[in-house]
Amino acid sequence: MALLELRNITRRFGSLKAVKDVSLAVEAGEFFTLLGPSGCGKTTILRMIAGFDAPDAGDILLDGKSIADVPPERRPLHTVFQSYALFPHMTVAGNVAFPLEMARLPDAEIRRRVGETLDLVHLGDKAAQYPHELSGGQKQRVALARGLVNKPRLLLLDEPLGALDAKLREEMQVDLIALQREVGITFVFVTHAQQEALALSHRIGVMKDGRIEQCDEPDKLYTQPANRFVADFIGKINLIAVEVKASSKVLLQLTAPGLGEIAATDPRPIAVGEHGWFALRPELVRVYGHLEAADLKNRFAGTVKELLYLGDVTLYKVDLANGFVVEALMTNAAPGRAKFHEVGDPVAVCWRHDAGLYLRN
Repeated sequence: MALLELRNITRRFGSLKAVKDVSLAVEAGEFFTLLGPSGCGKTTILRMIAGFDAPDAGDILLDGKSIADVPPERRPLHTVFQSYALFPHMTVAGNVAFPLEMARLPDAEIRRRVGETLDLVHLGDKAAQYPHELSGGQKQRVALARGLVNKPRLLLLDEPLGALDAKLREEMQVDLIALQREVGITFVFVTHAQQEALALSHRIGVMKDGRIEQCDEPDKLYTQPANRFVADFIGKINLIAVEVKASSKVLLQLTAPGLGEIAATDPRPIAVGEHGWFALRPELVRVYGHLEAADLKNRFAGTVKELLYLGDVTLYKVDLANGFVVEALMTNAAPGRAKFHEVGDPVAVCWRHDAGLYLRN
């Protein structure tokens, strides 16, 4: 039995349907993420799980029992917000102790739990300090400690790293993974940051316009997106409009207007004449000098339009004959050499016949 289950939940705000008939199940001990652009309904779902909002239809179950009518303060879960929501007049220890004091636990038990939890988030030496004396990352750790101190069945995290700078955000991602593994509490995480979701999650539900488009493990979302939206939202990708010219279990022959034929593979039965999209990740594209040989089925002439040097890799944007721009991500692995091509160079972009993916929508 899943720890948390949403059954066909819908939430309306006037004429707007913010959440549309969403069903999902989250297992005990899982780090589950709701990912999507602003306004897609992910925070509304989190608020309904927390009890701050109620669904207009459907049900929410925890351990197989409906919690739809249980008030927020009686649900065995806690929410961590982007804003930290710390009490400025309380010390770090006082902030973390607050949920336990509300539960009227004995003083000795409160002191023990607060000490253990602060050690867990590496803030044992900050117990007597106040929020204004802490860095952003430390404040976020206090908020996490307060969420964990009463050992909830479920911890809800609403964009908890959104206020941190890039470097600190990366550090906190590593800490979150280690913390979740150590405490074993189920996390339901909301974010619009794709890389963050990929790095942290056991599974991700990708949302658009109040619905879940695909729910899967991070690597499957990246390599086997269900549709064009998921492919485009998760990481960088080249999307080329194509028509199916021939289809078999061995080879899928596509054609792109103004570009020509593209060789691909797909085991599904696909009708000749069907229109769709060819999705190709930049790291699967190779860029060669226009006279260099490449024994690959897909090879197209172009010109380097621009490049973005990123240290370990360079992102090339190559103009093809039909005006389409292909992005290629290449490692800078040659000793003493950082770039292989310059803007304006004539080149050929190539990829294997099994490198891309045909999407129907």
